[in-house]
Amino acid sequence: MQSSHYNLFSLPPELLASLTPRNLVNKAPIRAPTPEPVEPVSKSGPRACNVCQGVVFLDVDQQRVHFKSDWHRYNVKTRLNGGKPVTETAFAQLVDGLDDSLSGSASSDGDDEDSDAVNTLLDKAKRLTTRSPSPESSSKIAPLTALTWFHSPPAMQIGIYRAVLPLNAGSGEYLHELRRLQSSMPDGRKWAMFMVAGGHFAGAVVRVSRSEDEPEHEPESGQKRKAKKFKPDTEVLLHKTFHRYTTRRKQGGSQSTNDNAKGPAKSAGALLRRYGEQALRDDIRNLLGEWADEIASCERIWIRASISNRRIFYDYDDAVFLKNDERLRTFPFPTRRPTQSELNRCLLELVRPKISHFTEEELKFQDEAYLASLPKPKPVPTVQPVAVTEKPKPPKLAREEEALRDKWNRLLEMVYKGRLEPLKMFLDRESSTIGGINVLVPEWTGERRATILQIAVQSGHEDIIKWLLEEAKADPTIPVPSAKLGDIDEDDEGPKSDASDAARPAKGSWRAAYDLAKTKAIRDIFRRCAAAHPDWWDWFGTARVPSALSQEMEEGREEKKKVRRKGLKDRVKEREAKDREKEKEQPITPPAVVTPEVKEVSNTTAQRLGGASGAGDGVAGLTPEMRAKVERERRARAAEARLKGLAGAG
Repeated sequence: MQSSHYNLFSLPPELLASLTPRNLVNKAPIRAPTPEPVEPVSKSGPRACNVCQGVVFLDVDQQRVHFKSDWHRYNVKTRLNGGKPVTETAFAQLVDGLDDSLSGSASSDGDDEDSDAVNTLLDKAKRLTTRSPSPESSSKIAPLTALTWFHSPPAMQIGIYRAVLPLNAGSGEYLHELRRLQSSMPDGRKWAMFMVAGGHFAGAVVRVSRSEDEPEHEPESGQKRKAKKFKPDTEVLLHKTFHRYTTRRKQGGSQSTNDNAKGPAKSAGALLRRYGEQALRDDIRNLLGEWADEIASCERIWIRASISNRRIFYDYDDAVFLKNDERLRTFPFPTRRPTQSELNRCLLELVRPKISHFTEEELKFQDEAYLASLPKPKPVPTVQPVAVTEKPKPPKLAREEEALRDKWNRLLEMVYKGRLEPLKMFLDRESSTIGGINVLVPEWTGERRATILQIAVQSGHEDIIKWLLEEAKADPTIPVPSAKLGDIDEDDEGPKSDASDAARPAKGSWRAAYDLAKTKAIRDIFRRCAAAHPDWWDWFGTARVPSALSQEMEEGREEKKKVRRKGLKDRVKEREAKDREKEKEQPITPPAVVTPEVKEVSNTTAQRLGGASGAGDGVAGLTPEMRAKVERERRARAAEARLKGLAGAG
């Protein structure tokens, strides 16, 4: 394959008339007949989707939601194009396979109601079916989507870039569009070309075809009439290049990309690069404003830039062209650093057709090899319709029931948190509404205790328990819910009392509020109330209180404690007296005077840092407070020794 000397916009008429599409693969696929819908067998109702593998619905709302889904719209369009519908799982895999995220993107014109995911998948499938092979491949041809090829008998092929043709042109219209490009315009066809990368910018406005009044060939030398000055097929009308410091040297990437990934840097170089990016953006936009009239008359606008740099050209107020301008194109081949010479090379690459020479037999062989290399479509598995079981919805409560539940929630919260005063006022106001102080707690609360008293005992709030028993007269004989449902905690084994439990029921057969008490102070509250009001409840039977605790019993218990303490003090005093008598009976020996051994200190030791005085006293390296404490102990021992000596002498 080689570039020809022809210009794309001035091909010879005899060559243009002999051109035909390159091969059958390049043509638009013939639409297959729409398959007949398969009537699903519905077991739960008459509503079903005849396109999406026989999905059934329970009501009209589910059917409407399905018809608005991307899956259903994709299957409808695929079936209209002659394809087969896919399952919901297969559609989800197709969406996940898209390269770019489509969330939040919108249609350019705003009129298409379908999502971008559906349109992108359909376009992707269309591109796969319209790929054309390279004419110079030998066995299995790799598709080149950038070029489209035309054949001229007996053995000549011409290839042009698809990006030069209109975007909305199908593969069957390429030859017509190529012939339409041969028509001349008053001022010639103009293109705008821009490149930006690494702080380098290059832009140009070029003329790619002659105007109507220009001659196609140079006048002969023997011609007497003076002809107009000959102009080449392509001509650079405007051009501009400049550079700014925006790239992090030897590290790659622009400063803005690094800031977005790691946060804004604070170095001097980062400040310079940010200034360079802003200056580059301002320079490009100012240049676009100066060339606005020329760009408006251009037929194509070619841009080579990254995603972030492309916003420089249209993402601002008073932009020369918009993001969805149909003239916008990207270069369909690799490019190098943005320079004026690179723009000239890209211009020639676009306007000069590619030439190859193959016979019709060789082309036929290549077509067959390409068709044989295409993967065969896999059969779509049929999915049986699955009946969707709708979860039962909770019954809607009446207004009175909602108000009652709200009161119970507030009441239990006060008991859990030990708020006695709000609890008193709430019960005085709402006692008749909830059913009294001894009403059973509703099951819908999920509470494992039966009464408010039992919940208070379980929570361990002594002031609330005392008020419920003595003032509100809460019933302590109501049984705790049975343990067979697993509602008993491991630490709810009841109190440990000194009284005999022989007459009490077995563990687990019967439990009352007293059995939920975890501390001795709470159990004493029950015993005091039983002693003060023995005729209120069956304290020692059904209420399971082991014994009463009267005022006299508490006073007697305190007296016993005092006597026990006094006896302990007396025994301590007697023991101390006996120890003193034993010390007097023992013979007193004078304390031996120990003369400290004086060691000779060598000169080397005395000259060390700190000397040897501190080491001899055993206080070297101690803090001042510790030294003072050691000194006080030494003096105390010396005083005791002197007293013993005086006692022995006396």
